[in-house]
Amino acid sequence: LRPPPRAPREPPTAAPGAGSSPGDAITAASSSSRRSEAKSGRTDLIFLIRFRHCCLLRNQRCVVAYLYDRLLRIRALRWEYGSVLPNAIQFHMSAEEVEWFNRYKKSLATYMRSVGGEEGLDLTQDIKPPKSLYIEVRCLKDYGEFEIDDGTTVLLKKNSQHFLPRWKCEQLIRQGVLEHVLL
Repeated sequence: LRPPPRAPREPPTAAPGAGSSPGDAITAASSSSRRSEAKSGRTDLIFLIRFRHCCLLRNQRCVVAYLYDRLLRIRALRWEYGSVLPNAIQFHMSAEEVEWFNRYKKSLATYMRSVGGEEGLDLTQDIKPPKSLYIEVRCLKDYGEFEIDDGTTVLLKKNSQHFLPRWKCEQLIRQGVLEHVLL
C-alpha cells in the first residue's frame, strides 16, 4: 500500500471580506478540509505501513536464515567429500555457492599447511576416531597403482580386496573408489 498523495500547497489567501470574492472563501474552506482529510488518512495508514514493514523484516530474517543454513551444509560437504565435489551435488549449487566452496576449500588448505609443518596436517582424515589402524577394502573401480607410506605399491583393480592403512584409504572411500568391507 502506498500512502495517499499529498494535497498540493495553495498560496495563502486573504481573509474573507478583505478584497476577496466569495469564491475564494469557498476554495480556502475546501482546501483546509482536504488537508485535514489527508492528515487523518495518514494516521489510518500507519498501522498498515508498520505491518508491511514487519512482514518485510520477517521475510528478510527467513532468507538470511535459509542462506546461512545452506552455507553450513556446503561447508559440511567439504568435510564429507573432500576438496572435489561430485558433479551431481555441484549441479544443484549456484555459481556463488561453488565460489564460496572453493574459497572455503583454499582457506582450509592454507590452515592445514600452516599447522602441520612441512607436510601439513590433514584434518579431514580422521573425522571419527578409528577402531583399528588397518582396514579391509574392496575396490569398486579400476584405479591403478596406489603407494603406501612404506613404499609398497598396491594395484587397485575392480573387485580386488586389500588390507590397507585406514588413513590412506579414507579419501578413496569418500571418492567412491574403495569400499570398506565389514566383517
